[in-house]
Amino acid sequence: MRALSVTEPWGLDAIEVVEAPDPAPGPGEVLVRMRAVSLNYRDMLMVNGMYPRGPATGGPITPFSDGCGVVEAVGPGVTRVAVGDRVATMFFQNWISGPPTLEKLSSSLGSPIPGAGRELAVFGQEGLSKVLGFLSDQQVATLACAALTAWRALFEDADLRPGDTVVLQGTGGVSIFGLQFAHAAGHRTVITSSSDDKLARAKAMGADHLANYRQDPEWAKVVRAATGGIGADLIIEVGGGGTIEQSMRAIRIGGHVAIVGVVAGLGGGFNTAALIGNSARLQGLSVGSRDMFEAMCRFIDLHRIQPVVDKLFPWTEVKAAFSAMQGGEHFGKIVLEF
Repeated sequence: MRALSVTEPWGLDAIEVVEAPDPAPGPGEVLVRMRAVSLNYRDMLMVNGMYPRGPATGGPITPFSDGCGVVEAVGPGVTRVAVGDRVATMFFQNWISGPPTLEKLSSSLGSPIPGAGRELAVFGQEGLSKVLGFLSDQQVATLACAALTAWRALFEDADLRPGDTVVLQGTGGVSIFGLQFAHAAGHRTVITSSSDDKLARAKAMGADHLANYRQDPEWAKVVRAATGGIGADLIIEVGGGGTIEQSMRAIRIGGHVAIVGVVAGLGGGFNTAALIGNSARLQGLSVGSRDMFEAMCRFIDLHRIQPVVDKLFPWTEVKAAFSAMQGGEHFGKIVLEF
């Protein structure tokens, strides 16, 4: 079989397609022929040697956590899936249920566990979930990280009611899933982007209010205006240091800011007095459990939500896919297909 491999000195030019022996499943394990994987910002950090949980030895790593494939063989004792089942790979292979722990969070695909970027892969049966029939392989491959992150922020950690206001930053995978989920659940949505064309697409998908942060960097004013001066109930914060100040100005008293990414930078000012003054809750969030994933899939099925696959590449053209991500060309998700 062939697999993607990255090692020092890292970077896009260090990604290689290598030959590897066909794996075989042991007890409790499942052999999956991969059909598609999707890109997350975390994958870009990983291949550039910037991911904090990367291997101390300098590699090599097999990237990608989010995949869809078909079960080719099962080892002794496997009961969750059968040969021929279509499955999604769980981001955290050992986080089945309950709150996060160090052990659960140390089981992420891509690093430290070899990821889904290979033609054939063996996973523990607990790290897989059978998936929805009405979605394509490419759409299923977008669910395990971006969709689940948005789901957890909205429905697991925040205390929202229909009609509450949710702010989505940008039009990448997490934010577009957040828009789709929040719209289906009856929440008012505000979405930001530097592109009027992308904002128009978001409007067509149900976004209630739009803010072009390039034209008006103080987008918190749009949120305040949309909520009669009260502020947002939930902000899904994907920017990090580059956007947190505006988030603190946009959140309501007692509101919830879910920090899920750092695409706008690691640094930046943060006014702790604002956090205290409005009694807001600031929470770091890293994907979720298998139980959360399966609850999310039931919601997707009920509302017939279609994940947005904006760009599709052959899996061997992974460098071009990462270049598209670096350029911010996408709306929703970028997917590689096998």
